[in-house]
Amino acid sequence: MTDVVRLDAVSKVYGTGQGAVAALREVTVGIPQGSFTAVMGPSGSGKSTFLHCAAGLDAPSSGSVRLGGTELTGMDETRLTKLRRQRIGFVFQAFNLVPSLTVTENITLPLRLSGSRVDRAWLREVVSRVGLDGRTGHRPAQLSGGQQQRVAIARALAVRPEVVFGDEPTGALDTMTARDVLRLLREVVDGMGQTVVMVTHDPVAASYADTVLFLADGRIVDAMTAPTSDRVAERMTRLGAWV
Repeated sequence: MTDVVRLDAVSKVYGTGQGAVAALREVTVGIPQGSFTAVMGPSGSGKSTFLHCAAGLDAPSSGSVRLGGTELTGMDETRLTKLRRQRIGFVFQAFNLVPSLTVTENITLPLRLSGSRVDRAWLREVVSRVGLDGRTGHRPAQLSGGQQQRVAIARALAVRPEVVFGDEPTGALDTMTARDVLRLLREVVDGMGQTVVMVTHDPVAASYADTVLFLADGRIVDAMTAPTSDRVAERMTRLGAWV
């Protein structure tokens, strides 16, 4: 499979001199197209920094980050912003919906910001896939937490992104709602051929992925295919993480 995201020898250092902190250390990894990857590790292991560098939200101190055939390293912020709007989807723990906008308006907001045309047929398919039929005229306050996260996932898919990055996308949801959202992310990969990269602290969430990458002290120290929640929890315990 082709790598849709590729990091080569990526390091990220915050601060200088005695106060310098290495958040990522020489990380090299590829994310295959059409795969679901979970990223785990103890607090301070570099999970969020990994996601931010891979998604073009933060520039690495050294190394190379590629999205498809595009080198992100060295791009100016204007070009990076355009690339993120057109080629990357984001789903965060906080749903980040605009309260005054309807479901449809929230979903299509990235398209409007980038000046792109809304493909109505694709919009209908995305809305149907995420289970929001009949709720497109609602505003966020009229929706449950799970429904709001579905809107956020639909918004991420609306631009037909090359990859969807999730930062603790189920962190604010109850157990049953979280599993519904995880099943949806799994369906997005299996049914739509999408690529998903998700940072999580939850072994159950990670078990929905094809591969789990484990970070510790800014390095990828292990990878697990066909994960189960028990195996993930055991590996996290050995890393010294609280699960």
